[in-house]
Amino acid sequence: MERAASLEKTVAAKATNLPWVEKYRPQTLGDLISHQDILSTIQKFISEDRLPHLLLYGPPGTGKTSTILACAKQLYKDKEFGSMVLELNASDDRGIDIVRGPILNFASTRTIFKKGFKLVILDEADAMTQDAQNALRRVIEKFTENARFCLICNYLSKIIPALQSRCTRFRFGPLTPELMVPRLQRVIEQEKVDVSDDGMKGLVTLSNGDMRRALNILQSTNMAFGKVTEETVYTCTGQPLKSDIANILDWMLNQDFTTAYRNIMELKTLKGLALHDILTEIHLFVHRVDFPSSVRIQLLIKMADVEHRLAAGTSEKIQLGSLVAAFQVTRDLIVAEA
Repeated sequence: MERAASLEKTVAAKATNLPWVEKYRPQTLGDLISHQDILSTIQKFISEDRLPHLLLYGPPGTGKTSTILACAKQLYKDKEFGSMVLELNASDDRGIDIVRGPILNFASTRTIFKKGFKLVILDEADAMTQDAQNALRRVIEKFTENARFCLICNYLSKIIPALQSRCTRFRFGPLTPELMVPRLQRVIEQEKVDVSDDGMKGLVTLSNGDMRRALNILQSTNMAFGKVTEETVYTCTGQPLKSDIANILDWMLNQDFTTAYRNIMELKTLKGLALHDILTEIHLFVHRVDFPSSVRIQLLIKMADVEHRLAAGTSEKIQLGSLVAAFQVTRDLIVAEA
């Protein structure tokens, strides 16, 4: 009796130590909140025992891996899981030798006590080399009777056309706020997190439809600040606040170059902001502000140049100067037109 109690305590302790992303990962197809049309199609495949090779693609945190793992749990009992499912992701070596070795061996051997097919899950398949993908297409074709393959990737263009044509493709788009908020509310209730309305809004905005990112931000903000508000969410992720962006825009359009440059540099240093993040937020504001059309076009082209140069790893100080200069030129053009 005591052993059972201590075991329960250990299991409970493990659950509390888990990151919330894993702790609240959906276990069955019914637990998943999004892409109901895809889930109902896959459910139909399973119930009719006609599962094809699958290719699930889309941005991170949209439920691709959770979907296929829930399928695998539905297809196989716990005891069979290890012998019937082979899961490899980018952290495993998946060169051509692995395709010709373990994957081929797993797909080609039949299990004595279990009817039906095995399942090979290749997560982050877009990280596989061209040679490995070419070797894989023959394996998929040859052992279809014995095994089903499920490829998961973020970028469909990195999967060779020959593999794409052998699979049924499903695209997992970013999650909508309407789907994310109820699931986040459930986690908040379970974990007793203090979240304000603007904090929830900030979470959904910063996650961009990525459920994993939303849960990670929620957990880290809760651990760091104890209360989840818009300010703590933005501070925890190092994103500039809306008020900061409004100030930066005000300085660039209303102050002289030296003052604007100095103020922005001080704010960047004080809050540890990245110019790339500032640029992304300003870009949204530029679309909302009522600039004359020709002026806006020029400004957007210059901002795109700054962003391209930042991506190439140039100096942030020089690029900030270029950004401030672009806005000063814009201001002079607006004044001239008026």
